Amino acid sequence: MNPPARFSFCPLLLLALVLATSTGMAQQRHDPAHAHDDEEVVSLDEIVISAPLDRPLYQQAQAASILGGQNLNLAIEPTLGQTLARMPGVSSSFFGPASSRPIIRGLDGDRVRILQNGMNTMDASATSPDHALSFEPSNLKSVEVVRGPATLLYGSNAIGGVVNAIDGRIVDEKLDGTIRGSMGGRFSSVDQGYQSNFMLEGGWKGLAFHLEAFTRAAEDFRVPGNLRTVGEQERNPLPAGTPEPNKIATNSNLRAEGVSGGLSYVWDDGFIGFSWTEFHTNYGSPAEPSVFIDMNQTRLDVRGAFYKPLPKIKEISYRFAWSDYEHVEFEDGMDNTVFKNDGYDFRLEVKHEKVAGMEGVVGFQSERSDFFVAGAEAFIPPTVTESNSLFFFEDITRGPLSFQFGGRYDHIETRSRSNDIFGDARGRQFDNLSGSVGFVYTPNEEYSAAFTITYAERAPTYQELFANGNHVATNTFEVGDFGLGVENSVSFDLNLRKRTGWVTGSVGGYYSRYSGFIGLFPAGFMVDTDDDLIPDTPQFNYRAVDAEFLGAELETTLHLLHPVTADPKPTDTNLHLEFKADAVRARDATTGTSLPRVPPFHLSSALIWERGPFGARLEGIYAAPQDRVAANEFGTDSYFLVNLALSYRLVQGPRTVDFYVKGMNLTNEDAREHTSILKERLPLPGRGIVAGVKMTF
Repeated sequence: MNPPARFSFCPLLLLALVLATSTGMAQQRHDPAHAHDDEEVVSLDEIVISAPLDRPLYQQAQAASILGGQNLNLAIEPTLGQTLARMPGVSSSFFGPASSRPIIRGLDGDRVRILQNGMNTMDASATSPDHALSFEPSNLKSVEVVRGPATLLYGSNAIGGVVNAIDGRIVDEKLDGTIRGSMGGRFSSVDQGYQSNFMLEGGWKGLAFHLEAFTRAAEDFRVPGNLRTVGEQERNPLPAGTPEPNKIATNSNLRAEGVSGGLSYVWDDGFIGFSWTEFHTNYGSPAEPSVFIDMNQTRLDVRGAFYKPLPKIKEISYRFAWSDYEHVEFEDGMDNTVFKNDGYDFRLEVKHEKVAGMEGVVGFQSERSDFFVAGAEAFIPPTVTESNSLFFFEDITRGPLSFQFGGRYDHIETRSRSNDIFGDARGRQFDNLSGSVGFVYTPNEEYSAAFTITYAERAPTYQELFANGNHVATNTFEVGDFGLGVENSVSFDLNLRKRTGWVTGSVGGYYSRYSGFIGLFPAGFMVDTDDDLIPDTPQFNYRAVDAEFLGAELETTLHLLHPVTADPKPTDTNLHLEFKADAVRARDATTGTSLPRVPPFHLSSALIWERGPFGARLEGIYAAPQDRVAANEFGTDSYFLVNLALSYRLVQGPRTVDFYVKGMNLTNEDAREHTSILKERLPLPGRGIVAGVKMTF
């Protein structure tokens, strides 16, 4: 039996919300101008907060996407990876409904930086695909995805890209005499799941508070047919008389709760605030029917800024995050392995006004992670990783042309602690340099073009250096290499964007060449001499190869009734046809063989209709077959998913209520993510209905 949750919230929030909104419905009116504030299509005028100078999408040198408003509300899934999987260039590491990280342009794990409000999550999600992220998507305001190297601002962990989840837990604006918030709930049929959440914030005389909480639960989800592929059944037949598992993904259930409170003081020339967060989740591992994980994180965030404190200084901002993270893996009800990660992240930025025609930011960042694992699956020794960094970014704009450049220096020290299993302590130090040059050409209000060249360096992680043990979640014996050097890459990125007219969106291509790309490659099988290994456990070694990534991405919308103008006016009826596509080829540059778990070609299209308070979205998602595979990897078949979403918005004064219902995988397609380590044993969920409501006031 799973251990009880540390705390829980009443799942009847949804009922309370319906009752609260029922009053006054007779006087309900619809405001067309308000109804399309969260329009289904993405605007290139949206500001990218995680970018150096808070520029809109069409002025960014790098490829980026933003998911917010009603788009985010309809896209929310239990995991961040599945929530973002429809974005161009983004895939999911799908390890069930509790643990899925985003994969950007075929890169995952430590190469993709997952942030909360610009700060490190400080969990254990990058060490193994069965480890969940330590935050809940349901209370997020928006999610930003920067595709391609973002090492200038966020270090070597961002060599593949950045995902910044923005929740607003620290209020940075005056809310004198204002109370605002939201309540929401949803139910999903495929897993008998429910989720409810609320947020409340307000202020008085410069003081401001923020409170939020959520609860989520789901049972084992249904699948279209057999759990295992035909190939997997042939390679690993079950004992005679054992039925093939089907219809239900055993041990895919989850429970999660969280609460956060923040307090701020805001004045005309700045603000300071903090938030305290408790997060807990308990979920099963679909790979191991007798294993479940119980995770807890306590987190403190502090953030503040001074506006125009000195001549030519636009802003001095600072952020600090501290985390106490632990998760225990239980097998047959007994605690089997414990993972801990205690650490902090500090960041200081100084934004200056134009000096000699240059506007930009300089900054300092310091991080520390104390990682500990003990028990039957301790495949990594206790380690400490510390890094200190300096960075800058400058922008020179002359008419329609912007020239952007920057650099970053990271000093990273990783050392293991001595113990009986892994022996004496060892350590490595790395000095990384990264730089980028970009051009953005905006000839008019309609078009822009961007080109960037980035050189990035990434130090090997403690897992790549020190791993030496049985990793049950991936069914491998992992062996690190203490002598690994710095991984470096040169990347070229070209993006064309159209902001107004009958057709809007972006199209781009990229090429990255890596020297010393660190991967986990097969090296035969372990011999079970100590009776502590799974028979014939495959051994995988971390080693460096030269690699290259070539890809393209498309995100465009055809506006069938009204063109988008520079100063758009609200309209009562809209009809859009949206297309998203991405493709990537990743291979060993020496042998030409593919790297493991490279996403196949994806194409999605959606017809979006809006009329007054009503909205509808009919969507088709196609994934091509993937037969370009690495050694000891199996290909995946194509799939085509059909989804339908209907929404209705009620507005009464400051109160807005959104009702929505979604039909997911309506054809009950057997779909498997090639990027998942479990693709041979776990398909995506089958046909299901999601119904939800959200009130903001």
